[in-house]
Amino acid sequence: MTNIYKVLAVLLEYPRKELVESWDEVQQLVSALPNLEEEDKSKLTDFINWAAKLSLTALQAKYVDSFDMTAENSLYLTYHLFDEQDRDRGPALIELAELYKSTGFEISDGELPDYLPLILEYVSTMDDASSAHAFLQQTAQAADIIASNLEKNASPYAPLVRIVEHHGLLADIAA
Repeated sequence: MTNIYKVLAVLLEYPRKELVESWDEVQQLVSALPNLEEEDKSKLTDFINWAAKLSLTALQAKYVDSFDMTAENSLYLTYHLFDEQDRDRGPALIELAELYKSTGFEISDGELPDYLPLILEYVSTMDDASSAHAFLQQTAQAADIIASNLEKNASPYAPLVRIVEHHGLLADIAA
């Protein structure tokens, strides 16, 4: 079953030809997502409608401009939580990688474990929303920083990261 976290993981990855060729299918998945708040559905739909108007090259250029040209927009969460010289970043990455390993979740392509689309992919494997929200609670601070930076540059990716932040904050509301 596809859930919002799987959709977000795909949308926050570097755009590939397969994605650009399947916007209608992605939109249908979003429309069929159970228990999705209207605000989140609207943000996803708006992003998909915007992205579907672009060529693959234009979408890739916008992605690179949004995430790769400015360190403050990095999708590597520990970058935002630890100073560059902070020795705690390495252990945090190791701990996250070990968590993935202990649950049988495999990291492909040598990706760092704090890469937001990878985290969302992991969360998409969780059985219940409360577990997902509790895990994402740990990402909310970094997601807020990234979204704020993206909003300053009017990036169309900002609402997607705000959805991640919102789902992390849901754990606080439930507590």
